[in-house]
Amino acid sequence: MENLQPESVSRETLITKYFPGQEGSIRAFTELLVTAGIERGLIGPREGERIWDRHIFNCLPIIQLLPQGASLFDIGSGAGLPGIVIALARPDLKVTLIEPLERRVEFLKEAVATAPDLPFPIEVIRGRAQDIKKTADFVTARAVAPLEKLKKMSWHMVKTGGSLLAMKGESAATEMAGVKGAELHEIKLEGIELGRIISIRKGA
Repeated sequence: MENLQPESVSRETLITKYFPGQEGSIRAFTELLVTAGIERGLIGPREGERIWDRHIFNCLPIIQLLPQGASLFDIGSGAGLPGIVIALARPDLKVTLIEPLERRVEFLKEAVATAPDLPFPIEVIRGRAQDIKKTADFVTARAVAPLEKLKKMSWHMVKTGGSLLAMKGESAATEMAGVKGAELHEIKLEGIELGRIISIRKGA
């Protein structure tokens, strides 16, 4: 049986390092994911034991690409990943979660309630990306659609000078082939697996 002790020690260090002042909120959100999130099918039943590494910490590399005070739409937010993690790691950002399915929207509203102390309350909007008329500096997405389709769905939401940021896995380089303006960022944060984010900037 694997020894979990070193992991739990380093986990506390990472929580303090990456969620200063929001440690209680990120723990409460994670607890909601492994209880109600699994019960309602938003997170797979086997994901509970690896929730921190696979679903919380792996959302953090993307924050390196977000300037102070930016506005952000997280589309197809589902269980609030990466949107709620971003908001808790970077309270200076104005984060909106966009999700079309009612049951997921209800979960997101419960999840947002676990983070009461943010300077900018996390907004939740029910709707498809294609139908949203508002714009933000950045649009983020995790496991929503292939890059080309994702761009078509969300490009109208990105302000001029802003970017679409897509969290991707090992096939990131393959997926961005042929997508104009796509740039791959490989970001390694201390104690966290390499993050791959594809950005597409919206020029003037």
